[in-house]
Amino acid sequence: MAKAIFTTKADPTYDDLPEERYHFPRTYLRQVEAARGDWIVYYEPRRPSGDLSSRGGRQSYFATARVDRIEPDPARHAHFYAFVSEFLEFDRSVPFREGTRYFEAALERDDGNTNKGAFGRAVRAISEAEYDLILQAGFTQTLGELSQQGHAGQEPSGLGEEPTSFTRPVVEQIIRRPFREAAFATRVKDAYENTCAMTGLKIINGGGRAEVQAAHIRPVAQDGPDSVRNGLALSGTVHWMFDRGLISVDDDWSILIAKDRLPDTVTRLLREDRRLRPPKPPSLRPHVQFLRYHRKHIFKG
Repeated sequence: MAKAIFTTKADPTYDDLPEERYHFPRTYLRQVEAARGDWIVYYEPRRPSGDLSSRGGRQSYFATARVDRIEPDPARHAHFYAFVSEFLEFDRSVPFREGTRYFEAALERDDGNTNKGAFGRAVRAISEAEYDLILQAGFTQTLGELSQQGHAGQEPSGLGEEPTSFTRPVVEQIIRRPFREAAFATRVKDAYENTCAMTGLKIINGGGRAEVQAAHIRPVAQDGPDSVRNGLALSGTVHWMFDRGLISVDDDWSILIAKDRLPDTVTRLLREDRRLRPPKPPSLRPHVQFLRYHRKHIFKG
C-alpha cells in the first residue's frame, strides 16, 4: 500500500464523483493499485474543466479518502474506477506550495521552481510524512477547536476508564466520528456563511458562535459522505424536520413540504420564495445525487 494524490477537476473530464469514485485511464492503473487499501488526497488543478483555456481551479488539496477497490469501466475501454470510502473534506483548501515549501517534494526542482513534468501526472505517490503534513494543514481549524475543547485526543472510554490522548498521526483521528463531525460542521457552516439555507436566519449566540447546524443530506448511517456537497446549514427546528423527511429540496432548489404533515405556523419559518439559498461557488452546492437520495428514501411527500 502507498498513499497518493488523485487529481480531479471541479467539472471533471472523467466520470468522477470524489465522494464515491475516481475514474482514470490505464496509464495510472499501477499507481492506483498501489494505493488500494490506503489513504489518498484529492487535488484540484488550475483548469476546472477539460477546456484547455479554462482557469479558476483552486490549485489546492481539498479532501482525503480511503481507496477500497478498483473495477474496470464496463462502458469505456482501458478505463477504471477506484471506489473510495471515508471521504472527508479539509476545513481549508491547501495550496500545493506555501511560501517556498512544497508539500510534495517531487514537485520542486533543484532550482526551487515547480517541476511541471511531475505536476502533470494526475496520480502521484506521496510519502507518509507528506500525507500527514497535508492533513495537518487542511484540518488546522478543526484540530485547534477540538484541542481547545479538551477532547481532540480523546476516544470513547469504558466505565471507570481514564480518557486517552492522541499521540498518533492525524490520519488516525479522521476515522473517528467526533473529528469527522467537527470538520464537516466547519466546512458546511463556512460554505453557507453561518446562515440557515431554508429560513435565511443567521443567529450568533453570546459566545460568538453561530446557532446554525450542519445537516447531512444523505445520512451517514446510510453511507452519506462527510462532504459539503452532502451538507446543508440549517437551524435546529428545520434540521429536525429535514432529517425526518418532512421537508426536502428539489433539483432547482425549491423547498418541498410533506403534504398535511406540518402546520402553517412552522412552514412560515421558511424563506418567502420557498427556495434554498445555496452557497455562491458551484463547487460547494448540494450535489443532485444526494438531493435525489433524500427525496427518494427520506422525504415523506
